[in-house]
Amino acid sequence: AFESTINQINHLMFDCLAYRTAIKMLLCLSLCQGRKLPSKITFQTLRCKHLMQAESGRASAAVKFDAEKISGSSSRTGKLDLNPVKGTRDMYPEDMRLRSWLFSKFKTVAANFSFEEYDAPVLESESLYIRKSGEEVTQQLYNFVDKGDRRVALRPEMTPSLARMVLLKRNALNFPLKWFSLPQCWRYERMTRGRRREHYQWNMDIWGVKGIEAEAELLAAIVNFFESVGLDSSDVGLKVNSRAILSEVLLQLKVPASKHAATCVLIDKLEKIELSALKGEIEALDIDQTAIEKLVEITKEKSLESLEEMLGKNSSALSDIRRLFSLSEAYGYKDWLTFDASVVRGLAYYTGVVFEGFDRCGKLRAICGGGRYDELLDSFGGESIPACGFGFGDAVIIELLKEKNLLPDLKKSSVGSLVFAFEESLQAAATSVATLLRKGGVSADLVLEGKKMKWAYKHADRRGARFVCLVAPEEWRDGKVSIKDMDTGVSSSLDLGQLVSYIKQRI
Repeated sequence: AFESTINQINHLMFDCLAYRTAIKMLLCLSLCQGRKLPSKITFQTLRCKHLMQAESGRASAAVKFDAEKISGSSSRTGKLDLNPVKGTRDMYPEDMRLRSWLFSKFKTVAANFSFEEYDAPVLESESLYIRKSGEEVTQQLYNFVDKGDRRVALRPEMTPSLARMVLLKRNALNFPLKWFSLPQCWRYERMTRGRRREHYQWNMDIWGVKGIEAEAELLAAIVNFFESVGLDSSDVGLKVNSRAILSEVLLQLKVPASKHAATCVLIDKLEKIELSALKGEIEALDIDQTAIEKLVEITKEKSLESLEEMLGKNSSALSDIRRLFSLSEAYGYKDWLTFDASVVRGLAYYTGVVFEGFDRCGKLRAICGGGRYDELLDSFGGESIPACGFGFGDAVIIELLKEKNLLPDLKKSSVGSLVFAFEESLQAAATSVATLLRKGGVSADLVLEGKKMKWAYKHADRRGARFVCLVAPEEWRDGKVSIKDMDTGVSSSLDLGQLVSYIKQRI
C-alpha cells in the first residue's frame, strides 16, 4: 500500500483533490508503519501549494507537523534564533520608558495645537500604496496575499490610510480637520543610522484649509516639539520649497502636467544617486534630457530672487513661500526656516509646499518631512480636499538627542513605593497596604515572596522607588507602617490613614 501510494502521487501531482487524498494516505501509512518518506517525496513536496491551500487552521497545522516528523527535517529541532527580525527591534522596559517619554512629548504638542488623535489598521489593501510614479515606497512594501486571496500590505506610511478614512466619512466630518497619530510603519529598505525597516511616526495633518496658514501651523508644531526637548535653531533647521515652483518650471520646459509628479520623484532620487544612473527612468518618462538637466540646476537655488527672475513676480508658488516666511516671523520661528529648492520629497502626491527638518551638523538624514497634497483623494476616485501634513519618525530624533546629550535619564522605572512584609505572617497586611496606596493613586510595587530586608532596599533602588513601606510586627499592631524616603534617607512611622497624603506631598 505504501509503495502504491507513492506511485499514485507521482501521477497525481496536478490533480489537487486526488493529490491531497494520496498525501493524507501516505502520511497515515508512514505513521502506522514507522517508515520515512523516500527521497523522491521530499518535505518541500509536502509543503507544496496544493496541500497548503487545501487545508487550513488546526488540520493543516497537524498535517504539516506530521510531515515534519516523517521527513526528519523539522526546523523545530534547530536552534532558535533569538534576535529580532532584521530591521526590527525589541523594546525592553527601559526602551519603552524612552519611547513613552518621546510619545508624551509628541502628544503634548498635538494637544497644545488642538489636534485630535486617530488610528487605522496596520494592515491595509496593497492597492492603497501602488502608484505608477516610480516611488521607492512602492518597491519597499511588506506585501503578501492573505488567506482570503486578497493582496494586502503592512502600511509604509499613514497618509493613504488617513485619506481613505476621510473619503469614507467625508460627508459626516466637520472640516477643517486637525488630526494626529503615532502609527507603526514598515518599509523593506536599506538600513542606515536612524533608519530601520519598522519605526513609529508622529503624524499631524490639516484637511480643509487651502491657504499657506495650514503649513505655517504645522511647522510651528514641529518647532514647538524641538524646543520642548531642548533643541534650538542652531541644532536643527527646516528647509522649505514648493512642488508648485517646480511645476511652473516644468511647464516652461514644455513638460506636460501629467508627468510633473513622476519627474519630481525622479529628481528626489538625485540625493542618493547620480543623474546618469537614472537614464532608463528618464527615457521611460519620455522627457528631454536637457529639461531634466535644467531642472537639476534650478534645484540648486537657495534664493527666491533668482527664481523670481525666471518665473516672474506673479508666480503664485513664490507668493506662497513668501507668505510662509512672513507667518513664521509672527509665530517666532523665522530663524529656523531656510529656502532650499532641492527639497522635493519622494512621494508623488505632493502638490505644493514641501519641507524637511535637518540636522545642521549634517550627520543624520532628514529628521521629519511633509507638505501639501491637495489632490490625493483624486487618485482614490474621490473629490479633492485641500490637505497638508508631516511625518516625524522616532529613530532619527533619538539619535540626534543622544548626539546632543539631551535624553532624560530613564534607566530606572518610576515607582512611587515598594511595600515589603517583614515576615511571612504579615504578607496579607502588606497586601492591604499596597491596595490602600494604589486606590489612593500612588504606584506600589508589592514584594510577592519572602525576602530579606537588605534585598528589599536594593530592589527598591533598582526599581527607582522613592519610598519603602515596611510592614513590621510592632508597628502593625499599633496600626502603623514604617516608611523610608530613599532620596533623603529619613524614616518615619505613620498611621495607615497618613500614608497616601505623606507620599503624595513628596512626589
